[in-house]
Amino acid sequence: MDSIDTNFPIHGLLPKKETGALAFLGKYPHFDGRGVTIAVLDTGVDPGAPGLKVTSDGKPKIVDIIDATGSGDVDTSTVVQANDGEGEITGLSGRTLTIPESWNNPSGNYHIGLKPALDLYPKALKERLGKEKKERYWDPENRVALAEATRRLEEFEVKHQQSLSPEEKLEKEELQSHIEVLTNLDKKYTSCGPVYDCVVFNDGSTWRACVDLSERGDLAACPVLANYREENQYATLSQEDMLNYSVNIYDEGSILELVTNAGSHGTHVACIAAGYFPDEPERNGVAPGAQVIAIKIGDTRVGSMETGVALVRAMIKVMEYKCDLVNYSYGEAAHWPNSGHICDIISEAVNKHGVIFVSSAGNNGPALSTVGTPGGTTSAIIGVGAYVSPEMMASEYSLREKLPSNQYTWSSRGPATDGALGVCISAPGGAIASVPNWTLRGCQLMNGTSMSSPNACGGLALLLSALKDNNVSYTPCFIRRAIENTAQKLDHIEGFALGNGLLQVDKAYDYIMGMTNNAVEKRVEFQLQPRGIYLREPNHLGRPKETLCTVEPVFREISASISTDPQAKIDFEILFSLVCKEAWVQIPSHLDLMNVARSFSVKVDPRGLSHGAHYTEIQGFDVTDVMKGPLFRIPVTVIVPKSVEESSGYKMSCTDVKFHPGQIKRHFIEVPSGASSAVVTVQSLDSEKSSKFYVHALQLEPLHQYKKHSYDKFMLVHSLTENRVAFHVQEGLTLELCVARWWANLGDSSINYSIAFSGIKPSLNNITMHGADGILRVDALSHLKQEDVLPVVSFKYLVQPLRPSESKVKCLPASRDLLPEGRQIYATELTYNYHQNKAGEVMPDCSLLSDLLYEGEYESQLWMLFDNNKQLLCTGDAYPHQYSVKLEKGDYVIKLQIRHHKKELLERLKDLPMLIHLKNNGLSLDIYSNMINAFTGGKKFGSCHVTKGKQVPMYFSPIPDDKIPKGVCAGQYLSGSLTLGKDDLIKKAATYQFKYVVTDTPKKPAKPNDTNKKEKTKVQEYSEAIRDLKISWLTKLDEETQNSVYNDLLLEFEDHLPVYVNHMKALEGSKERTKILHEIMKAAHNVIDRINQDDLLTYLGMKTDNRPDAESIKIDMDKQKDMLVDAYVILGAAQADSVILATDEQITDVTLQDVDETFYNLQKFANITDTKVFQIAVKNAIAHKHFARALKILHKQCEEKTTKEYEKKAIEMYGFLNWKHCIRHFENWLLVKYPPSYRLF
Repeated sequence: MDSIDTNFPIHGLLPKKETGALAFLGKYPHFDGRGVTIAVLDTGVDPGAPGLKVTSDGKPKIVDIIDATGSGDVDTSTVVQANDGEGEITGLSGRTLTIPESWNNPSGNYHIGLKPALDLYPKALKERLGKEKKERYWDPENRVALAEATRRLEEFEVKHQQSLSPEEKLEKEELQSHIEVLTNLDKKYTSCGPVYDCVVFNDGSTWRACVDLSERGDLAACPVLANYREENQYATLSQEDMLNYSVNIYDEGSILELVTNAGSHGTHVACIAAGYFPDEPERNGVAPGAQVIAIKIGDTRVGSMETGVALVRAMIKVMEYKCDLVNYSYGEAAHWPNSGHICDIISEAVNKHGVIFVSSAGNNGPALSTVGTPGGTTSAIIGVGAYVSPEMMASEYSLREKLPSNQYTWSSRGPATDGALGVCISAPGGAIASVPNWTLRGCQLMNGTSMSSPNACGGLALLLSALKDNNVSYTPCFIRRAIENTAQKLDHIEGFALGNGLLQVDKAYDYIMGMTNNAVEKRVEFQLQPRGIYLREPNHLGRPKETLCTVEPVFREISASISTDPQAKIDFEILFSLVCKEAWVQIPSHLDLMNVARSFSVKVDPRGLSHGAHYTEIQGFDVTDVMKGPLFRIPVTVIVPKSVEESSGYKMSCTDVKFHPGQIKRHFIEVPSGASSAVVTVQSLDSEKSSKFYVHALQLEPLHQYKKHSYDKFMLVHSLTENRVAFHVQEGLTLELCVARWWANLGDSSINYSIAFSGIKPSLNNITMHGADGILRVDALSHLKQEDVLPVVSFKYLVQPLRPSESKVKCLPASRDLLPEGRQIYATELTYNYHQNKAGEVMPDCSLLSDLLYEGEYESQLWMLFDNNKQLLCTGDAYPHQYSVKLEKGDYVIKLQIRHHKKELLERLKDLPMLIHLKNNGLSLDIYSNMINAFTGGKKFGSCHVTKGKQVPMYFSPIPDDKIPKGVCAGQYLSGSLTLGKDDLIKKAATYQFKYVVTDTPKKPAKPNDTNKKEKTKVQEYSEAIRDLKISWLTKLDEETQNSVYNDLLLEFEDHLPVYVNHMKALEGSKERTKILHEIMKAAHNVIDRINQDDLLTYLGMKTDNRPDAESIKIDMDKQKDMLVDAYVILGAAQADSVILATDEQITDVTLQDVDETFYNLQKFANITDTKVFQIAVKNAIAHKHFARALKILHKQCEEKTTKEYEKKAIEMYGFLNWKHCIRHFENWLLVKYPPSYRLF
């Protein structure tokens, strides 16, 4: 046993040694985050997770838990009072809720609401519970019921082996229906989850909430919670889900906020930053003494994506609580850096309220300029890259070998597109830490800059804890400068990835304590304009570039209540020595800076620099104390691309290149003019192993997010094999090709790789064709070499613009939506009505605001799509391509909310259009090689060769009217793409947007009037109009008046069939219908007897009718058929109900034979699946006590159009069949599918 190593590298599980945090805690154990509050803006934090109960000094670990997204909101605006003496109220579910005697409610008012558990479950929990609930509650009972049904059918077949009577056939069909219904229910099973009644009341001192977890109204068995911040209480929904929740109550009880997790991410992040394990200190987070405010900004409705609403509400809470630190492990690609409404609010919290904001830099590397927003692009934020140490590799990843420390391959790299460094510092980017209880695991490994950010944030909490204890004042800008100037440089990791270095907590503390307490630099931020210099494109490199750089001192307040002494501003002056180590950057040697912006010229001469990336900094040192390090830095980045020549076939090749684990080769290439696509080939030279590589290609287009021209592919390159990938390129922009060996792939590997460019392009990049324009010509151009061309236009979406049917601007409640300085937030809510003609997948798109989140002017563009029953089907926000939903034919409502504190900006959007993209695969456009063929519909364009510098014309003909999808009208358009290449790889890479605007469909000529039809006089028309008006009112009048009008009509129009039909319908619609069934049957027979059914059947059997008055005959016969079907339906319903309602005391003279005969006659004229008829089919089955047959018909109808009445009828049938598992399941679905109101934003 001596060979077993029992010394587990425990410190690598949640790394602290690498950042000096472990050494700092060893030296200063009481500066472990005590007195520091960290706001964790994430998916939510589970208060029941290990390590998140208390701090190291015994305080509650979590101060408050808030859902800023609105996804957990419950509308509790309905107010009821308990029944006198009974102490009961009726919940919105319809359940009776028993109020416990122990509750104190002086007002007697109870606010009630309803919340499906599915609204609260994270995606992973939904999947787990869906599987478990089916196995535990559905499968056993369904199997028993199915086995019993099968046994009964087998017994029937044994007894009835001869020919069957009609009754026996129906009985067999019923038994078969049992099996069919149960089998189909099992196939279509979808877990619904519980639906909870919610009760909110005021006990005289505070608001409290109770969620009926019993689902039986037994509120005494359910926890009663106050706002979390008041009593630090939480509860668990059930032992099955283990999902903990807490509550907040707003607007005098009208909104209940149920706070749960949208994912496990936030709990893991909180534990890294501040977890505390008194019995296992090695598992502690970086700052175990810090307290946490957990703010959920990942909206459960949009798959835990952050939303503008959540971010603004979160920052309001951060400022309200005067948080010391924020950890934000989220971010997206943005079109432009360091601006936008949300970024401005974050910057306000930092610059005016002293909050230190720490954020992940992003996981979109290894190409340069891939830092995310806000972490890598916003000046006020400390962006953190992800580093991995040898100890982490051993303990977290169990690698066979210890590799040198490195940056994770995927960690985003700087610089930002405006030249700022992007990554401020780095920290360990992986940890094994606590996760929520609902995951059914105590901890797990996660990695990403999402983990490096809380590691750094925890390190800063240690610093702040020490500074507060020593009464040392600070500002966020000073803390940032301290950690940047003391971060550890690692020569083997590039600065674009590492930033200013690896965080060193102990050295940063020594740096700060070495400063005098009143040092002016503590409160001065040196704002730079521009934030950096970035030369990347070929047109930047031909000559020296001069840039005027401005440094402006901005005094930041130590606290919101203490302002800077004006004398300090007057006395402010720093003499700077300006330093840059590279000769290709020329700067002045000194700068005298006082309390005013000063500018100086920087000359960057990129000529003579080698191919590749070059980085340096202009640093400003205080000449009186250079040991403080630079007080400001201006990053300078120059990218020198390499050109590929025609002589090489526009190809760059690298042969026999050896890669170590984590090694990256960058190539910057000047994309040839006319190039449209590139093919990268990677060939393994290893004969005995496979290797993991990551290929990343990226171009930057001004004012567009880096993802627009980004392509990445993870490759498993097998021994002696070749991998090829292709992607679109933009001519005139520098392309970075990054080939990286995966960081954890052991051993060296050798490969050949190359990139080759192709160039076949249309003469128009984004093509819009109007159907009314006729034939459109577009030329295909070949710029680089001979290309094979095979043009194809395919349409992916049919796009329908919608205008709002309703628009209103609302003042939002101040409890959650009031910015500092009294800036009230308003919301405009727009309602759109949408009709879908056929089943299909749709993607709503508020195009004016799409793809704008952090950088946009508005703080929200959240939309929710509801069906006709108010059930929420889909939600989306800033990035429309992430959100789509499959819809059946029908009517839908979309509600959109946009928010801002400037009401006038919202008023401008009252008519904002929304686009509905309906997926429409299979529709294409005909393309011809010449105009004649396009006119005549002749031979279509085949493949052809296009030599370099030549072009071939392509003629696009309009789509024939019969190919346009039904229901399409003018103003809608088809959206798709044009591909030109014949090679499949290139075809997918180089695509061009193609829109086809639809015109009005041709109007069908009106049919000529029947010449044989006699013209009516005006007097006749008037008389008939009066008659028809009286007939139409028969169904609307009270019984006495109706009988009077009916008798008057009979005297004058005894032979007019509609009189009898509407009298029959009036009786059918009576409130006392079940008491007058015989009268209804008599009225129905009265109609049936007046229609010659033989003549009608003869007519319906005719294939063609060549009579001159065929049209008028058809109209008359169709009317007779409709009236006859109505009569049979009403007769059949009355007969079936007579049989169903018959009792020993109330005997009916209607027999089952009567019911069957009517049903048989009805089927001569109508299909039982018709909406009118299917209800009679159901009643017919029920009259026979064939409940499974009734269910089969109901299910079929619900597939076409479901209603609450149909589904309640189905539940009634489950009851007759004693299928209790079906009753439970579908009663809950009924509450989910038919909510009492639209869901709150």
